[in-house]
Amino acid sequence: MREANSFDLALLLLLAIIWGSSFFNIKIATYSYDPITLALVRVIFASIPLLILCKFKKIKLEAFSNNWKWYALIGLCNISIPFVLIAIGTAKINSYLAAILMSTTPLSGSILAHIFTKDEKLSFLKSLGVLVGFSGVVLLFFDKVIINSENFVYALITILGSTFYCIGGLLTLKLKNKLNENVTTSTTLWSVIFLLPFSIVLETPWNSNPTLLSTLSLLYLGVVATGLAWLIRFRILTVNGLVFQTQVAYLIPIFGIFFGYVLMNEIITWRVLVSLVIILLGIYIFKKNNKGAEK
Repeated sequence: MREANSFDLALLLLLAIIWGSSFFNIKIATYSYDPITLALVRVIFASIPLLILCKFKKIKLEAFSNNWKWYALIGLCNISIPFVLIAIGTAKINSYLAAILMSTTPLSGSILAHIFTKDEKLSFLKSLGVLVGFSGVVLLFFDKVIINSENFVYALITILGSTFYCIGGLLTLKLKNKLNENVTTSTTLWSVIFLLPFSIVLETPWNSNPTLLSTLSLLYLGVVATGLAWLIRFRILTVNGLVFQTQVAYLIPIFGIFFGYVLMNEIITWRVLVSLVIILLGIYIFKKNNKGAEK
């Protein structure tokens, strides 16, 4: 892994903007789509341009090759499960809160990377940065305006979804020598395979009557927040490492709050702002002590 340069940081920022804007689009999509169907349509929308890209670049897909188990497992843990869990959670909480709760990803990602990789070990100061950032998330659970008895479980479900992103990211390292487009497209195809039967059996999507706005949000989620974002994420992951990639979760809340407040008129309390400051402090501590670790 190499130390991040300006282009790597720009990609990380772009990924944060895309994913930060995805939460209010998920919220809008949940107005018309059940969670499994939402995830299914999202990955279908994502797979179409990805398949066209692979066809255009003459890239051979390995979704059903000898390594199919890895592609299937990554599709399940990195796409299917978190997409469903986050859709379930976001339907009952503020969209920006879902973005903030994704800040737990560096904690899970760093612990997993420390246990399962050789070159991304935690130091005391890096651990301190992660924990400081995570404490900002904990503070939100004391804000009864934002998290209360009615949506507490849904907040936890959202956090669980972010944890599966970490697991999926770690598994993706098994395929880091494979072409970006192949891995992204192959895992997306497997996520369609996993989600389709559950959507048909549990949610009977043919009985739904989605609005145009919800469908447009879902189209954005598929093409931009899944297809394009996964290509960017895989590139960051393989070049800069899992720990660097999970730092995007610290930037997501900034854009999530912005879009939630400006476009969704969601209430922002003082605890939300204090939590954001604490999370940013965690970024600073972690980043200051992580230079040179991702080579």
